[in-house]
Amino acid sequence: MIELEGVPELIDPVMVAAFEGWNDAGDAASTAVAHLDREWKGEVFAALDAEDYYDFQVNRPTVWLDAGVRKITWPTTRLSVVRVGGEKPRDLVLVRGIEPSMRWRSFCNEILGFAHELGVELVVILGALLGDTPHTRPVPVSGVTSDADLARRMDLEETKYEGPTGIVGILQEACTHAGVPAVSLWAAVPHYVSQPPNPKATLALLNRLEDLIDVRIPLGELPEDARAWQVGVDQLAAEDSEVAEYVQSLEEARDTAELPEASGEAIAREFERYLRRRDGGGPAGSGGHATADGSDSPPFLRGDNPSGRTRPPKPPKPGADDEDSSSED
Repeated sequence: MIELEGVPELIDPVMVAAFEGWNDAGDAASTAVAHLDREWKGEVFAALDAEDYYDFQVNRPTVWLDAGVRKITWPTTRLSVVRVGGEKPRDLVLVRGIEPSMRWRSFCNEILGFAHELGVELVVILGALLGDTPHTRPVPVSGVTSDADLARRMDLEETKYEGPTGIVGILQEACTHAGVPAVSLWAAVPHYVSQPPNPKATLALLNRLEDLIDVRIPLGELPEDARAWQVGVDQLAAEDSEVAEYVQSLEEARDTAELPEASGEAIAREFERYLRRRDGGGPAGSGGHATADGSDSPPFLRGDNPSGRTRPPKPPKPGADDEDSSSED
């Protein structure tokens, strides 16, 4: 039994989780949860025992000085709670950490134990994967679930993914088997510029989360950071004609494939978000990453080492059919 001391009774709580590592291309997902924690001044109430889940040769502890005293921070997963005010206040339980090295089933059971004790009504897990998407277009965010009823009620995709998975997929399935409604939101990060940070992907995840749980999220400087990030990538891509040509081919493929998405429903959704913000007074690890097919894909566009670029794959011919890029569950 998990005993929680000092945590008040929560209002319509939703658990929002993200994990650094394979599920977190561009650090987009973990940065999104960190943003929520920072903007709403989350209070940490629990941390999982690092000894149980982490290989310290893979995720090493860090040493730091506090007033001249050496201290150690161990890699772990922490839980905090924030209250979202407004006409309909609700609480968010934020889970942020590193993908565990071992004992994934026990790890998920411990997270679910907290969810049960806190009366969590929905678990939303954020992830980011590498995809064939141009940095110049809106970041695609897929909402997927293993629950057919939940997919219908919340306008989500019922996952059909098969292949390698990370802790995001394992935790979602653990929630499903435990009878806890769970959703994964996946942002597609351009594979040719996957180095963190990626504020544009973080912003896209927060916008999708905002729509999903019906809360207004203060964005702070994220919109400006996202614009600056895109300008910076534009400049890097313009330095190499082959990269520029590749980006253009991705733009053409994306625009052709998503022409039906420019629908009245999509436009209405963006307009509703604009109205919510206006009425509210304005905005208040190492290794590879997941891809659409579950493989690891290295970046080739590096702002810190232009001479060390790897050439992009041969651009697809305009009008050619795109490979299916459905998200991992």
